Amino acid sequence: MPKSVSYGYGTLHLSNEFELRTDGSKFADASSILKDAFKRSLDVLRSTHELEFNASKIDPLLVLKGIHVVVSSPSDELQHGTDESYELHVPAKGSPPYARIEAKTVYGALHGLETFSQVCHYNISSRGIQVHQVPWTIVDQPRFSYRGLLIDTARHYLPVPVIKKVIDSMAYAKLNVLHWHIVDTQSFPLELPSYPKLWDGAYSVPERYTFADGEEIVSYAKSRGINVLAEIDVPGHAESWGVGYPALWPSKDCKQPLDVSNEFTFKLIDGIISDFSKIFKYKFVHLGGDEVNTSCWETTPHVRKWLQKNRMNGSEAYEYFVLRAQKIALSHGYDIINWEETFNSFGKKLSPKTVVHNWLGGGVAQNVVKAGLRCIVSNQDKWYLNHLDAFWQGVYSNEPLTNITDPKEQALVLGGEVCAWAEYIDASDIEQTIWPRAAAAAERLWTPYDKLAKDPEKIKSRLSYFRCLLNQRGVAAAPLDGYGREAPLDPGSCYMQ
Repeated sequence: MPKSVSYGYGTLHLSNEFELRTDGSKFADASSILKDAFKRSLDVLRSTHELEFNASKIDPLLVLKGIHVVVSSPSDELQHGTDESYELHVPAKGSPPYARIEAKTVYGALHGLETFSQVCHYNISSRGIQVHQVPWTIVDQPRFSYRGLLIDTARHYLPVPVIKKVIDSMAYAKLNVLHWHIVDTQSFPLELPSYPKLWDGAYSVPERYTFADGEEIVSYAKSRGINVLAEIDVPGHAESWGVGYPALWPSKDCKQPLDVSNEFTFKLIDGIISDFSKIFKYKFVHLGGDEVNTSCWETTPHVRKWLQKNRMNGSEAYEYFVLRAQKIALSHGYDIINWEETFNSFGKKLSPKTVVHNWLGGGVAQNVVKAGLRCIVSNQDKWYLNHLDAFWQGVYSNEPLTNITDPKEQALVLGGEVCAWAEYIDASDIEQTIWPRAAAAAERLWTPYDKLAKDPEKIKSRLSYFRCLLNQRGVAAAPLDGYGREAPLDPGSCYMQ
């Protein structure tokens, strides 16, 4: 739901020669972001049916000739905090009529094009595309600057075309951060030139991403207004690293956390983040830090000897590891995101440039912002989409600012993220696991608080409609009711599911 909406009762017909105009815009579009987005918008509108519209039978004043997009910034830089606001105006008639989008940046204009595509409908009588309820005036901007979705390519490899389809669907719901959990205990699928044996930890040779694949995914996402947040989870969740570099394992029998006593461990992390900086231009890098069991360190003789020499126990070594990894990331110009265990264990020691990623439960965000740190909310009981019993009503009602009333503290909550952990997700079921539930979170993160429904049932018809829109666009969004990714129960209309 946009920030502000007004509409009328008229109808316009889209011209068969519907065009993009950009006169008056300061954005030169050298990278074709705007032109390509316009073409995609037309393609999704025209793909649902064969168009047989005959404009000669319609009053020319009621045939929408095109859309005029005016962008005031010449830059195509996409970063955290990039202005995403836009205004969309569709007249009731004109001579000839043009829709108009005004935006500070091209990325606001992309959101405007997406909204425009969603007020257009195929008309079975005219066999063309119409805009109902004109004139439209929509003034819009997101409530939170971070509206994320996590995908996990370590538990199951996701082919690049599948990741691109996920990115496309994110744009339909105005999500703007793809959190790419690239590697984990099970596999290391990404090529990194500094340490070329790391991807020996992939499941197989075909289940790998080249360095160029990583660049392509980032470029593809940027052209749709989406940042890519790369994650390497350290020091736990890293057994696969040692397939190519066994020195990272404390021992052959005890393979994680990464060996805190070995300087090579930190040299390699520095190389990874250096390589990351060449691909991932988002200001944040995610360094994980969750679920670290230090017993491996304490029972492996050479690591235990190192702990004793440095007068550390396991928990102190965990702190040492996380803080040292943070300094490496900071040296490459990144701000850091860490899972909440780091804050819960040694919050006062974390870099001031840390964003704490909440996942274990409620109440953490308010403690984080009270400590003056930034926070992202993903509490697992509501926003873990791999939990198939996380029903859409709970997803919608999950409020990132719960019990945070001080405006200065509220500003430290960057937003939130729904997570599709992939123990039971691969290319065959990722779309229906994500959608339509992620759209409920997308509205929570975009729409002004006072325009959100207090009772989720009041948005059910819109969310059902959006699910059907996703299906029409080729996205395998599951029925709204029931458990996540559940199949339809009976024959019937999409709109009744």
